[in-house]
Amino acid sequence: MTRQQVEALFARRDAAVSQHDVVGISALNSEDVVVSSPMAGGTVVGRAAVDEVNRAYFSGFPDVTFTRETLVIDGDRAVWIGEVRGTDTGGFMGLTATGKPFRLPMVMVCTLKDGVIIREQRIYDFTGMLIQIGVLKAKPL
Repeated sequence: MTRQQVEALFARRDAAVSQHDVVGISALNSEDVVVSSPMAGGTVVGRAAVDEVNRAYFSGFPDVTFTRETLVIDGDRAVWIGEVRGTDTGGFMGLTATGKPFRLPMVMVCTLKDGVIIREQRIYDFTGMLIQIGVLKAKPL
């Protein structure tokens, strides 16, 4: 893929994510996409499984936003660097909603092939998010 094609793919992805459009996000992934994510509990394979993870995120945090700050492109790899924010108003992972907000940096490392994402690794502080929304308690230092 050319640099312009990768930039266009991520522009479409950012637009679909901002609309919470699971079908639109899914269309940018290969049928057998592999996604590693703390929220998924590890690695999930295939569009349907990734769609479930994305729906759970949008359901648990109906106001969630992803803001891209940087897109690094190197051949068949792209790294999305940004921030995710949301509020636990939808009940996260089957738990009662806390109504508390979270904000944290996020990195997504993607491998591309034939115009779609074939592998994505989502890197963020899942424990920190759980503390921010009040699911986990932490002792102050």
